[in-house]
Amino acid sequence: MQSLWMLFASFTFSIMSVCVKLASATYSTSEIVLYRGFVGTLFLAGFITLQGGGFKTRFPMQHLWRGVVGVIALWMWFYAIARLPIATGMTLNYTSPIWIAIFLFGVNWWRGSSRFEWGLAIAVLFSFIGVTLLLRPSVHSNQGMAAAIGIASGMLSALAYLQVRKLGQMGEPEYRVVFYFSLTGLITGVLGNFAESGFTGVPALTPHAHTAKGLFLLLAIGITATVAQIAMTRAYRLGKTLVTANLQYTGIVFSSVWGVLLWGDLLDWMGWAGIAIILASGSAATFYNARNAAAPPKPSVNEANDPIATEL
Repeated sequence: MQSLWMLFASFTFSIMSVCVKLASATYSTSEIVLYRGFVGTLFLAGFITLQGGGFKTRFPMQHLWRGVVGVIALWMWFYAIARLPIATGMTLNYTSPIWIAIFLFGVNWWRGSSRFEWGLAIAVLFSFIGVTLLLRPSVHSNQGMAAAIGIASGMLSALAYLQVRKLGQMGEPEYRVVFYFSLTGLITGVLGNFAESGFTGVPALTPHAHTAKGLFLLLAIGITATVAQIAMTRAYRLGKTLVTANLQYTGIVFSSVWGVLLWGDLLDWMGWAGIAIILASGSAATFYNARNAAAPPKPSVNEANDPIATEL
């Protein structure tokens, strides 16, 4: 099943998160974003050239929309993480599958369609409950704005994922989708360094001194982010939208395991219950989709011409 590419993407993203956590002790957020975009752009440029692929796209505005929305969501998430407990920031960012379900429901309601997958939407909801049990987020009275921005980052991430899906269904290959997103991240990282220099007084683009460990972490961040983005793009292009969104929750399970193995984090019974719910919801969504795929309904002419409508 093509949605299972999200499992691989979530695992790879979890490795990237570990590297980001380690690198953040040396590098600023803008530097990490810059180097992530630089490595991804360079890696994909070489890959595309060696494979004889092309950089020219017929959908420049769609790439611009995906890149801008995705990068804004990324920066909003960083803002929320910096001002909220990490458990709260992580949970708010993982509202994106819920927003996807809401958007799909809204589109179906507007079109008068009854094809919304309630079973998958319920699985997404239970996955979010599992994340909440695992992370147990909290928001204090003076953190309302940061919490609202965290929720907005999840909403914008959902729009970016739907745009990834649409680009794939329009025939855009994964490598080109990720290449232009990496390029957007690179440009944003450069602009972010200039902006930070205005606040700190440090000359723009003055990097921290590199060490072998630091360079390894930056390279690992760029490569794992690129590979994970490609896998995620394939999952949204070829798989069921809500199944793919639900499997995204496994990323928090992988991250929790890394926390136990590398930093000695301890999980209580609620944490393990949350992991169990996430895994059970992902399995249920996959089974539900496989069962329904045995006899897919024939789409109407309008739906056949709409890449997203075929997944509603």
